[in-house]
Amino acid sequence: MKLICSKIILAAAVVIFSQSIFAQPRIGEKLSYQISLDRFSDAGYAELQVVSTGKLGGRDVIEFRSRIKTLDLVSAAFFLVDQTRTVYIAPDTGLPVFIRNIDSGGPLAKETVQNYLNVATANYDIVSLIYKARSSGGSGSFPVFEDAQQYVFNFQPGKPERIKTDAGEFETTISTVTSEYLTARGLRDVRINFSTDEERIPILFRFKIGKSELRFLLVGISKSEPTASPTPTPDVVKTPLPQITPRPTPSPTPYIDDRPLASELGFKLGESFDYRVTSAGQSAGTITLSAKERRLINSEDSLVLSAEVTTVEPNGELFFQGDHIRTLVDPETLAPRSDEIIFRNAISGLNGTATFDKRTGQIKPGASPPFDAPVGTHSLLSLIYAMRSFNLTPSRDPSASVNDTRVAVFWNSDKHVFTLRPSGSEEITINGLKFQAQMISITTGVAQIDALAPKVWLSTADSRVPLRFSIGTLQAEIVQK
Repeated sequence: MKLICSKIILAAAVVIFSQSIFAQPRIGEKLSYQISLDRFSDAGYAELQVVSTGKLGGRDVIEFRSRIKTLDLVSAAFFLVDQTRTVYIAPDTGLPVFIRNIDSGGPLAKETVQNYLNVATANYDIVSLIYKARSSGGSGSFPVFEDAQQYVFNFQPGKPERIKTDAGEFETTISTVTSEYLTARGLRDVRINFSTDEERIPILFRFKIGKSELRFLLVGISKSEPTASPTPTPDVVKTPLPQITPRPTPSPTPYIDDRPLASELGFKLGESFDYRVTSAGQSAGTITLSAKERRLINSEDSLVLSAEVTTVEPNGELFFQGDHIRTLVDPETLAPRSDEIIFRNAISGLNGTATFDKRTGQIKPGASPPFDAPVGTHSLLSLIYAMRSFNLTPSRDPSASVNDTRVAVFWNSDKHVFTLRPSGSEEITINGLKFQAQMISITTGVAQIDALAPKVWLSTADSRVPLRFSIGTLQAEIVQK
């Protein structure tokens, strides 16, 4: 099961890596890319490297390695992507012989291996596609096998464009790329700028994702001496961070309270909605969700999110007025910084505080020792707001894993991986009013919770407002003001 946004980033990587490494591969060549998303220039990085030549299982091979990792923005608001792929390719055919992929985007690293030493394949993978497309000058059609399915990638060269980057200034040709692989993952208007010299280096990759644009820009080219030949059992070696030319730091400006939020987040500062809560059909009270304010808290620009019980029914046993969840998050990425839950009665077992280290990913629950978690792990409340900006477009095949979005979430003093599965648009009725909504089913990996089948209905309007929450016999529906 993959993150859908991880799929989007990796689908981008398919196209990116499909052009870069292989035209006249130079052993020791390493290309470093900076990932940006709209106005956020440091969303992550990618690397492509021609590592070595040698023999594997008695066959001549070239070893290639790719690395892609998202940082604060994409990790927190669009999910964590951290993948390393090593591919051994036959130099005569350009087809993969052995593939090892390490996905470190979840709580535990996941390794997958494809071995074509005994039975050859006629399909390229992400990295070997690079070889073919780059060596063909960004033109042609190529079969690719990814995610247990075969696709065809089409490359069509077009207009020239001059591009200036930290790695230099380049004359390039823009190639347009199309494939069902990209369409199924919500990628549109895919373009790659190849240098016009004999190396045909991919300089810039551009992808449209919903209303946003994802860009991979070349920031470094390095060439080193060839490394040792590959061994029969390939070892995965951690790739160092790319060396990016430092930029001047602007003079600090005075902090201004309550600055507007980025439009990409899907909601505005000061937004507040009431939800009528029922238990087994009986009214229990009202909870208010709000993005209250943006303030400098502990010397950090912080957005205050809250879910507060504002009214209760007489003799209610579920909660008390004033019970609440309060979460401080990064206003640009929605990555949580601190979380506080205070409830009484039935769900008091969830009470506690937690702090989140944005650099290491460590989470410290109350007075307990900190523990490691993926960078960008959400709290329950930050997830509710962040999912409004997620790409939750279902694929044409409802059973396909591309439908599933995995999110690292801190819940009840531990980290879990929540899986969000979107449905198509449907009409729901709340207090006699009809709304178009998309149901998101959630599995948490916690048997007691999953038995209650938690779901969220998001409005299909641009704001993606949550209209209804459901878990077991509990339900919360928005109250129209």
